[in-house]
Amino acid sequence: MRLKTEEMHLHSTNNFNQYNKIIAVLPAYNEEISIGSVVLQSKKFVDQIIVIDDGSCDHTGEIAKIAGAEVIRHSRNMGKGAALKTGFDAALQNDPDIIVTMDTDGQHEPAEIPKLAAPILAGEVDVVIGSRYMNGNGKNTPAYRRLGQTVLDKVTNLNSGIKITDTQSGFRAFSVHTLPAFNFRQQGFGIESEMLKDAAKADLVIKEIEIGIRYDVDCSTENPISHGISVLVKILQDMEFNRPLYYFTVPGIVTIIVGLYLGLSFLRDFYIGGSLNFGPTLLMIMLILIGTFMAFTGIILHSISRMINNLQVSK
Repeated sequence: MRLKTEEMHLHSTNNFNQYNKIIAVLPAYNEEISIGSVVLQSKKFVDQIIVIDDGSCDHTGEIAKIAGAEVIRHSRNMGKGAALKTGFDAALQNDPDIIVTMDTDGQHEPAEIPKLAAPILAGEVDVVIGSRYMNGNGKNTPAYRRLGQTVLDKVTNLNSGIKITDTQSGFRAFSVHTLPAFNFRQQGFGIESEMLKDAAKADLVIKEIEIGIRYDVDCSTENPISHGISVLVKILQDMEFNRPLYYFTVPGIVTIIVGLYLGLSFLRDFYIGGSLNFGPTLLMIMLILIGTFMAFTGIILHSISRMINNLQVSK
């Protein structure tokens, strides 16, 4: 018997966990200040907590274990994507109904786990994203963070073909049947964007739920600016590889057309008695060469991408 409605779910934490197995996967790197509190609070709302100590240099793993989590340790720092893959693989061994992911820097509220799980339990959706920015929320977000988030949101939505207000949120819930859709190619912080792309590609139903966020307890060891730049670079690289005809071949063809148009204009002037100027002629040749290179690059990348996708499907 499964719990069907959010109303039934909200009656009590005991009823919430009685019929559905929920496992929290918490990637952590040097989070000894906050990890204990996150684990202790999360235990009220999930059946099991798996902390992936991603090569921490402090006591993150020890504290998480004392707090009651199962701890899996990477011998070195491999990145958030690699930590999530390890956690999801471990969670699957315990036959969960739902897997919840959450950042371990203390900014998320574990008490909101039931809110994220409810639409999945009701059979309405496959994936739930906890959004910091729905309904005009996020006014307390530092300006530099919001600017960076906006850029990442726009680029991620363009790459995945969906519309999400908080694409970089690490507070998410997944129905267990969705897990084969995720490839975990990105080992670092680009994993949030990659998972959204994979979910959209698999036609999974995604819903956002408004969540709170605490910036007064930010224990994160990651510099937000370098983090944002690295994620943006990864997304752009992914866009180039997954849609090469759009990002290379089409601009290349446009560049060739501009070069040919200039060339025809120069030939017309030359035909009626004018002279060929070195600068414009060189520009025409460069445009045609660059456009040709871009067009063929897109075609080659498109062929490689299709080959890789076919190999993955055959597996």
